[in-house]
Amino acid sequence: MFKPIVFMFIFTKLFFSANSKTHPADIKALNALKNGVDPRSITPGSCLSSWDFTIDPCDNIFTDHFTCGLRCDRVISGLVRVTEITIDPVGYSGSLTSVPWDHLRYLNTLDISDNSFSGLVSNEFSNLTRLRRLGLSGNSFAGEIPSVLGSLHQLEELYLDNNRLHGAIPSSFNNLTKLKRLEIQRNCISGEFPDLGSLKNLYFIDVSDNNISGGVPSTLPLSLVELSMRNNKLNGNIPHDIDKVRFLQVLDLSHNMFAGTVPSVLFRHPSLEQLTLSYNEFSSLQVPAVDITLNSNLIALDLSYNKLRGLLPAFMASMPKLTALSLERNEFTGMIPAQYAVKAAVAGNDNTSSFERLLLGGNYLVGPIPGPLLGLKPGSADVSLADNCLYRCPDAFFFCRGRDQKSAVDCKSFGPTIP
Repeated sequence: MFKPIVFMFIFTKLFFSANSKTHPADIKALNALKNGVDPRSITPGSCLSSWDFTIDPCDNIFTDHFTCGLRCDRVISGLVRVTEITIDPVGYSGSLTSVPWDHLRYLNTLDISDNSFSGLVSNEFSNLTRLRRLGLSGNSFAGEIPSVLGSLHQLEELYLDNNRLHGAIPSSFNNLTKLKRLEIQRNCISGEFPDLGSLKNLYFIDVSDNNISGGVPSTLPLSLVELSMRNNKLNGNIPHDIDKVRFLQVLDLSHNMFAGTVPSVLFRHPSLEQLTLSYNEFSSLQVPAVDITLNSNLIALDLSYNKLRGLLPAFMASMPKLTALSLERNEFTGMIPAQYAVKAAVAGNDNTSSFERLLLGGNYLVGPIPGPLLGLKPGSADVSLADNCLYRCPDAFFFCRGRDQKSAVDCKSFGPTIP
């Protein structure tokens, strides 16, 4: 009584294979991908809930059977290949180690970000030789980053951030000559940052919130626009020739262990707009030897929570585009320069911007508050002078509030006694 059913199953399978447009190897890999996902994490209405392998995937994209997650393109005669897998971030869990990634020869995008996949990052990804974008962000992948990823010569974007990866960044990444964007932030990566200076297309690097040691590489990609290495264990010196990276606009080295002198090259960099060096151990600033009035493009500068000493650097008030300056929680002494007060109080023009934020709290500044600051109206600029050694600081002024002013005893070793 079961023979007709068996015959119909065989006939249907043969008919499906004869009329299928998707390459059989791609179908096998897609099926293995879905089978590797915990069924309990496949919710109704999600992409994977619609994947029905009783019909041809590429023939039924955007139907009730394959509503999302795939893209197919005709690449060889009579067949189409899967070129993109981008599944929705709905909390899929499971392991993808059993997926035969080498079957997906024409895949150029694989993005499974913001789910709950676990296990190791597969060495088999190295078989995806046409891959341009690999997105594994926001999962629970562990282990080391496979060095074989350095063989993906077509790769332009690599997202490994927000996982549980450890070990060093492979030096083989220097072979990713087409790479434009690299994100490995919020992992447990250690070791020194590799030399990626030969990558002429790389414009964005974020390796923040790891355990990377050593210093900023002496050779950086000249195409770099944004570099974030915040919250690591970096030390040493900032390269004095960083101005050769002439397209750099954002540099964040905060929450590290840099010490010594902040080099003047950072203040006269031809394109740098945002510089964040807070929460380090810097003790001094190198004043630019040339007039930076026309050279500096800095808009936001944060040097807070260091050990900077001496007088407040007057040249910073001459930076034409600077609108946000934070020098709080250092050991600056002396009086507040009149230039700071004027830049905060006077409206900007086409050539010069005024301070929108000026944070000087938590130092050892002395003397009276400059008159232009006393005349500020609430909402005109965010100014903080709290916790200094200033006198004649009316409590009614918002920028004096916070912790109590330092006592005369606190100020003796850093500046004159408060009258």
